[in-house]
Amino acid sequence: MENIVLHKAETRGNANHGWLNAYHSFSFASWYNPDRIQFGALRVLNDDTIAGGMGFGTHPHDNMEIITIPLEGDLAHKDSMGNTEIIKNGDVQVMSAGTGIQHSEFNPNADQQTKLLQIWLFPNKRNVEPRYQQITLNVADRHNKLSQILSPNADDEGVWIHQDAWFNMGNFDAGTSTEYKIKKEGNGVYAFILKGNVTINGQELNTRDAVGISGTDTLNIIANTDAEFLLMDIPMNY
Repeated sequence: MENIVLHKAETRGNANHGWLNAYHSFSFASWYNPDRIQFGALRVLNDDTIAGGMGFGTHPHDNMEIITIPLEGDLAHKDSMGNTEIIKNGDVQVMSAGTGIQHSEFNPNADQQTKLLQIWLFPNKRNVEPRYQQITLNVADRHNKLSQILSPNADDEGVWIHQDAWFNMGNFDAGTSTEYKIKKEGNGVYAFILKGNVTINGQELNTRDAVGISGTDTLNIIANTDAEFLLMDIPMNY
């Protein structure tokens, strides 16, 4: 039995701190909504805009898979494993926090804002050794087709994490359609529209809208306008 949860853009939590304007799809920090705790293993989806020269000071994480997808500008990352990196649009970064890490994230450019998605998934193994991975993808691979950016497999396309999850991104011209087969029985898909108007399994979505679909094995996706979107195929029980 197909189950659909619709999260319109304007129903998200919002915290505007001046240096940071954050939209929360799920309960986070001071924004709490008992109906919006998680979707399966997906715990956090934050849509952040960071002002020039600003950022998050050093802070800890543990037992969480943390995926960062820059959308605009640059993000400087530094962590307790010794990684010091810059990530930008087209890159995907993942950290398995495992037994514990500390990191900071800053916008290194004083004259330009940074936009990013930060996503947290519960892992399928606790207390793993912390790890860091960052790759640069060819954004052209997403033109009118789905391009995998994350999976559970180190030798597969994209980054890998400790969870039976697969992420795909698409950059579709108006009128383009595709079918997506869910990768694992019992998984659902949380689809987040970065821009444009898209219909997924009959549900029309606009920029920054999201839909969670479970209890089915196939998604039918139609771009009604030029559109960019992210599909997160994740365990509902983990």
